[in-house]
Amino acid sequence: MNVFDLSLLSSGGAILLILFIIAVLAFEFVNGFHDTANAVATVIYTNSLKPTIAVVWSGIFNFLGVITGGVGVAMGIVKLLPVNDMMSMPLFESASIVAAVLLAAIFWNLGTWYLGIPCSSSHTLIGSLLGVGIVFFWTHGGEGVNWGKAQEIGLALLFSPLFGCFAALMLMWILAKIIKNKAIFEEPERGKTPPTWIRAILITTCTLVSFFHGSNDGQKGVGLFMIVLMIFLPTQFALHKSFDADAVLTTLNKVEVKVKATEARIGENQAAEEVLESIEKLKPMLVAGNLDRPKIRKELQRMTKYLKETTGDRPFFNKSDKEEVKATVKSLTNYFEFAPRWVVFCISIALGLGTMIGWKRIVVTIGEKIGKTHLTYAQGATAELIGASTIALSTVFHAPVSTTHVLSSAIAGTMMAKDGHQNLQRSTLINILTAWILTLPVTIIVSGGLYYLFTAIFG
Repeated sequence: MNVFDLSLLSSGGAILLILFIIAVLAFEFVNGFHDTANAVATVIYTNSLKPTIAVVWSGIFNFLGVITGGVGVAMGIVKLLPVNDMMSMPLFESASIVAAVLLAAIFWNLGTWYLGIPCSSSHTLIGSLLGVGIVFFWTHGGEGVNWGKAQEIGLALLFSPLFGCFAALMLMWILAKIIKNKAIFEEPERGKTPPTWIRAILITTCTLVSFFHGSNDGQKGVGLFMIVLMIFLPTQFALHKSFDADAVLTTLNKVEVKVKATEARIGENQAAEEVLESIEKLKPMLVAGNLDRPKIRKELQRMTKYLKETTGDRPFFNKSDKEEVKATVKSLTNYFEFAPRWVVFCISIALGLGTMIGWKRIVVTIGEKIGKTHLTYAQGATAELIGASTIALSTVFHAPVSTTHVLSSAIAGTMMAKDGHQNLQRSTLINILTAWILTLPVTIIVSGGLYYLFTAIFG
């Protein structure tokens, strides 16, 4: 089975596509070994699992997390860029955008990993996407950066570490009050495995962090992969392969009838007027002999956006029609918010393999350099439980978060619960905070600068 049709590209375009796919997989591979420590540090430093077993175990569950995580977060990444405009651009400029994003993201991830600084791959990718989006808007106009989506993602990235820190602090305080067996609050003895019940808790929380890391972070790689495919092969990937123009046309006719049936209220609802306008634009596109799939995608996105608004807080439809319209929005959205299974599988493999390599530098920071005392069993389990819960909730709400910052802040919270802020290593926290502050501006500047340079040279 052909996963994509290279005959649609020139020989140079086909080579570029393959190189960019390799680069996307490389980014996800780096993401794997950069973020592995978040899951395995606690089980390694509490002697619950040997390092080799821990990273392989984590890699397997990262893989499973990507496979089962859906595409909600991935589509959030796609929406950061004006992909609809980019699909109609000359290939060299599209390639410049992708190259700038990948080079900036890999450069920053590798640099912080080499220095042993826990840094967010999420921040890195999002900053790189924003950088090229800003320069694209500056040079071309058009849609530019989706600032609404960028704000949503920014808030999720900002508040998730704060939540992780204070939730871990509170949970440690509660556990200290209710657990009578104080063995779980002791530091591990060197080379000695913990009691079975404590070990089971730690391995379970490690598994959960690994799985939810895959379901959230892995989707970012899926989103980046889909951007590459849509830019290079828009006729093949702008819409799902199951797209049926006749079926969509029938659906739109039904929607049009429902909207017009409430004619008296159309003038009071701007969204309804926009829906009717989009339907009028889509009809000739859907009956054309040669479907312009990128244009259909753009207008279908617009139509579903406004159709969804008509079912909002002040419903435009009656109750039964409202539920039917919601189902219609969902079915139409599936045509342009998707990722082929082979894409998800490739990202799963890259993340899983990356998880098994290069973990030691960040593990040392997480396990030894955040707090002044050795990680106890309770601290390890608490940090990972809070981390897994935060990432899981973020995935449900399609919000990308930083596993690195959620877990490192949760560990800091558990250290503070024991002896207050004086139990934290100031130098490490300054390094982590510095990386957290610098990641977005640096990646925005690097990716935007590279994109501008590439277009100046090759344009």
